[in-house]
Amino acid sequence: MQLKVTAGSSIIGCIDGLSGLEIPGDKSLSHRAALLAALASGNSVIRNFQVSGVTQVMLEALMQLGVAWSLEDKVLSVRGAGLNGLKKPEQPLYCGNSATTLRMLTGALAAGGVGAVIDGSDGLRRRPMGRIVNPLQAMGVPIRSTDAGTAPLILDERDPSCPLQGMEHKLSVASAQVKSCILIAALAADQPTTVIEPGPSRDHTERMLGSMGVELESQQRISDTGKTVYKTHITPLKHRDLRPLGDVTLPADISAAAFLIVAALLAPDSQITLKGVGINPTRTGLVDVLTRMGADLEVGNIHEIGGEPVGTLTIKSSGLAGTEVFGEQVVRMIDEFPVFAAAAAIAEGDTVVRDATELRHKESDRIALLCVEMQKLGVQIEEKADGFVIHGGHPIRGGIVESHGDHRLAMALAVTGLAAEEPVIVMDADVVAESFPGFSQLLQSLGANILVEQ
Repeated sequence: MQLKVTAGSSIIGCIDGLSGLEIPGDKSLSHRAALLAALASGNSVIRNFQVSGVTQVMLEALMQLGVAWSLEDKVLSVRGAGLNGLKKPEQPLYCGNSATTLRMLTGALAAGGVGAVIDGSDGLRRRPMGRIVNPLQAMGVPIRSTDAGTAPLILDERDPSCPLQGMEHKLSVASAQVKSCILIAALAADQPTTVIEPGPSRDHTERMLGSMGVELESQQRISDTGKTVYKTHITPLKHRDLRPLGDVTLPADISAAAFLIVAALLAPDSQITLKGVGINPTRTGLVDVLTRMGADLEVGNIHEIGGEPVGTLTIKSSGLAGTEVFGEQVVRMIDEFPVFAAAAAIAEGDTVVRDATELRHKESDRIALLCVEMQKLGVQIEEKADGFVIHGGHPIRGGIVESHGDHRLAMALAVTGLAAEEPVIVMDADVVAESFPGFSQLLQSLGANILVEQ
C-alpha cells in the first residue's frame, strides 16, 4: 500500500469518537494493561484497548502462556492467571517488531519462573537486549541472549518458591521499557528493588502497579556528580496477590495524536480539537516544545481516568520558530521525533536535536533514515551522531519516499506532504497499522487530501 498526500486543504474538526473515527487507545497503556491484568488474581476489563499489530503480538503471547482473554469492539477482558500462573509455552513467543512486548514479557516470565524462548522480527533482533538481560541475570534470572546481546532470549525454568534478589540497578539510558521489565521481575524478589535513571522516562507501569496494590515510590535526587537522577523503589509482593485492574478506560494515545497535532500546524487555516487524549507529563514533551516554538496549542478539561491525566487539545495553524531539544525533553518525546521533524521543517530558523542517540535503536535507525527520506523531499536536514539539525523555512518539494518498515516514519512523511509543493507518496505504508489503524481515514475525515493506493 502507498499513501499519496497533496497539500492545500485545511484540517478542521473535532475527534471525540462519536463519528466512529477516533485516535487509538494508548499503545503503552494497552501493552501494560494486558500484561499486568494477566499477572493479577481476578478479572479485568480494559476499554478503548488499542487493536493494532504491536498489541496483537502481546495478546497472542499471553494466549500461548495460558491466559484467557477476549476482545470485542476494543474492550479487552482478561482472566488473570496470577504471578505464578503462567504456563510454559510449547513454541517460542514471537513479539513481531515490538520491543515493548519483548522486554515487558521477559520481566513477567522472570517473575513467574517460566522457561521460554522469546523472539521477534529481523528488526527486533537488531535491538539491544543486554539492557534487560544483564540486570535480570544479576537478580538471579536464568536468562541468556545471543553473543551480540540481542534476541532471541532464552529463559530456563526457575522454582518460583526461590525468590529473585532485589537490588539497585543504575541504567545508563532512561528507558521505560527496561525499567518496566525490572520492576515486573522485582515483584518476585526477596527484598525491595531500586531502579535509577539519568532522565524521567514514562511512568505508566508505576501508576498501574500502584493501582493494583503494589508499593512504589518515585523521587528525584541529586547524585554525587551533581546531576539529577530519577529513582523508582518497589516493594515485592512476596505472598500477596496482584489485584486486578477492575474496569478501566484507556485514554487516546498522545503519540498517535502527535501526527494530527503537527498536521493542523502545517495545513493552512486549520483548527482541530482532540478529546480524551492522555497527557501524562512524562509523555508531553512534544506539546511543550511546540508551544515554545510558537504553536497555537491549548490543553484544557484536564482530569484523571484510572490514575492517568487526560485532557482536550485544541490546535490551530501557526507560524513556528526553530528551537533546541536536548536532555530530559528528549526522553519525554522520544517517539515523536519523526513527526516533530515535519514541524521543524516549516519553522523559521534552525532546529537542533541532540542527546537522542536512543533514536538509532527504534524500529529503524530513526536518525539516519529520517534524514535520508526528508532530504528526498527537499528538507534541509543534517545527520548528527546523537540527533539532527534542520534548517527550517525552506520549500518542501515533495516526491517519493520509503517507510523502511517503520510506522512512525511512514506517518511523519505523510504529514510532511501537507506542506509540500508537490504530492508526497509514501511507499510500503501498510506498516502504519502497527500503531494507528485508520490513520489515513481519520486525516481524510478532517479534510486532508490523502489517498490510499495499492
